[in-house]
Amino acid sequence: MRDPKPEIRRPTDRRTRHRALPETRNPKHALPIAELWRNAFPPPCAIGLPPDLALNLLLIVRMTPTVQSGPTLTAGNGSGSPIRVAVRASLAGGDGDRTNGMSALAGVMGSAKNRGVATDGNEPSPKLKMVSCPGCGARLFLQADLPPLSTTPCSKCNTKVMMPMQLRQFELRAKIASGGMGTVYRAHDNTLEREVAVKLMKRDLAEDAEALESFYREARACAQLNHTNIIHIYTFDEYDGQLYLVMELADRGSLDGWIERGRVPELDVLDVGIKVASALDSALKKGLLHRDIKPGNILFNAEKEPKLVDFGLARRADAEDAADEAVWGTPYYIAPEKIRREREDFLSDMYSLAGTLYHALTQHVPFEAPSIEEVVSAHVHTPLTPPNHVVPELSEPTSEAIVRAMSKDPSQRYQSYDEFIMALTAARSQYLVGRFMRRQAPASPSKTGRIRGWFRR
Repeated sequence: MRDPKPEIRRPTDRRTRHRALPETRNPKHALPIAELWRNAFPPPCAIGLPPDLALNLLLIVRMTPTVQSGPTLTAGNGSGSPIRVAVRASLAGGDGDRTNGMSALAGVMGSAKNRGVATDGNEPSPKLKMVSCPGCGARLFLQADLPPLSTTPCSKCNTKVMMPMQLRQFELRAKIASGGMGTVYRAHDNTLEREVAVKLMKRDLAEDAEALESFYREARACAQLNHTNIIHIYTFDEYDGQLYLVMELADRGSLDGWIERGRVPELDVLDVGIKVASALDSALKKGLLHRDIKPGNILFNAEKEPKLVDFGLARRADAEDAADEAVWGTPYYIAPEKIRREREDFLSDMYSLAGTLYHALTQHVPFEAPSIEEVVSAHVHTPLTPPNHVVPELSEPTSEAIVRAMSKDPSQRYQSYDEFIMALTAARSQYLVGRFMRRQAPASPSKTGRIRGWFRR
């Protein structure tokens, strides 16, 4: 039999104590953090503690060498039996060390109490759920028993942080926008590991036949289309009485929000106009009219690509207009023929798109009036002020393209989306050429004279 290893006694004298602990002086002898964690603590999930709080406790336990017992911290381990973690306060190092040790302990215990961890008794701590703040990205711990979709202000930036909601394989994490039909949330598809948008229909509209038809119409219309600048529909379903629509994520704001921040640059407006006109042309080839083109229905994704959304008013292009049918549309961009109850076709969508581009270029709607009735009447009777009369620096070709697309008489507009796209593309090319020529303009005579005089010397 081997001789037992001799017992190594560590000196207790305060002056030589640290010399007997080489691991505190030489980093080579220090244990890795993972091993320290296993030696001193169970995993954080086993005791219900967040990792940063458990690490604070770990450091206090490892760095206090005396054996005097101090207060205990109790946390539930998930099985109902609490785990007590004894934290030892340094009493042998004098009053200063004792005060420092107890202050650190008090700080950790205060943090535990703020996070919902029990510091005495045998009550298990409530479950916590970690979420990310959509404003600053900070990770926060929310009480797991909060109602889904409820919000709490972020402690750092005061942004509303939402309690996630599980809807089949989709975890709804943050609110994007809300409208008359429902609310759109940013969500994570746990099956395909991708970010999506989920639109929940308002529950109080579930009994409204007209609202249901609009919701179904939007899902069916988008599902038929496959265009880069039309939002893609992934699925449409019902869960526990809740209708929802899962679609492509476009959460980088809308054209409406861009306009509110200031006038949109001409080149960006032309790019948006060309792409959205192409999307409407694709829908027309499938026999669909959008019927509600406006800045709020043009969203942007992470690549700044415009996405046409909200086909809730869409209908077949060859459908007959009913005499008693209500006039649908946004008053600031509605086509005159719809107001006059004349036949509606793709030229009405073209008028609304041109009005949207007008608003983006000038930061003014095409017709401004004190009341909605006067705005609607102006679309029929009031001549349009060209955009370059409102903002003189706008190029003439851009202004002419917008004015023609907004003609009162549909027969005076471009007779196809291809013509409208060609006009916008030509205006874009001329704008870029003009900008290039201005940059290449020769220096002023005074500067040129000074340069020549310098060379003559």
